[in-house]
Amino acid sequence: MAKFTAKDVADLRAKTNCGMMECKKALDAADGDVEGAIKYLREKGLAVAAKKADRIAAEGIVDIMVSEDGKTAVMIEVNAETDFVAKNETFVAFVKDIEKTILANKPATIEELLALPMVGSEFTVEASLKDKIFTIGENMNIRRFVVVEGNVTTYIHGKGATGVIVKMDCADDVAKKDAVAECAKNVALQIAAMSPSYLAKEDVPESVIENEKEIILTQIKNDPKNASKPENIKEKMIEGRINKFYESACLVDQGYVKEDKITVGQYTENTGKELGGKIKINSFVKFERGEGLEKREDDFASEIEKLVNG
Repeated sequence: MAKFTAKDVADLRAKTNCGMMECKKALDAADGDVEGAIKYLREKGLAVAAKKADRIAAEGIVDIMVSEDGKTAVMIEVNAETDFVAKNETFVAFVKDIEKTILANKPATIEELLALPMVGSEFTVEASLKDKIFTIGENMNIRRFVVVEGNVTTYIHGKGATGVIVKMDCADDVAKKDAVAECAKNVALQIAAMSPSYLAKEDVPESVIENEKEIILTQIKNDPKNASKPENIKEKMIEGRINKFYESACLVDQGYVKEDKITVGQYTENTGKELGGKIKINSFVKFERGEGLEKREDDFASEIEKLVNG
């Protein structure tokens, strides 16, 4: 008996852009496990959009607030049922108040945040959230937040669709220069546009590399042109593709979008040399609204039919 439903097949198709029958075969092969099915499709070279598997859109907003001294940045994602809420002034003000509460108290978890008194209110954040759900009339959720301290630069794209915080390392006298701010902003734009998963090669878990190698080797074996090649040639092919993986997944190894003949790492290094100091990207955080969440789907035709038929 199958361990998955027709909806599971449809969901896998939406995540990978593969055909329905291929998705069914993949779920069969993976015994109903979605992640295993995606891996199966990648190995077969069929999942043209497998990278988007965990990026199903949901509504709400990603927002950022920076402290008055510019040394602390808070980024938060608050989700709601419809995109109309993100434009609601009451909702936007509510998100800002949550950010002020986080800046003032620096909680470590959502649970700690919910228990705190909201800035400018006699109620807790949790009670304020429930009040806004009642007032606005939609379910809402404070999904995640992050606090970053140091030499921070921020960027919001698409009126709350994507948020980025970049932390740079450099001497205090260099940090005050306009060129450093411009460099950090360009790096933030790079992250928003190119979606790196890691800062550098050394940040990639060994398990991720081993998984990539396994997928690449399976792809080679499934390709008649490559399957019969000597093992040393296959190893070189794997090495080459892993390097391509680094160039895509690691920020400092990505081609710099404004000057593609150099990497992002070289761009920051060159900027530091021009200023007579050293500039290095310490870390970054990126939030995409609805990343990994299933989006609400409204069947308007069905709703209209119900209304017409009473």
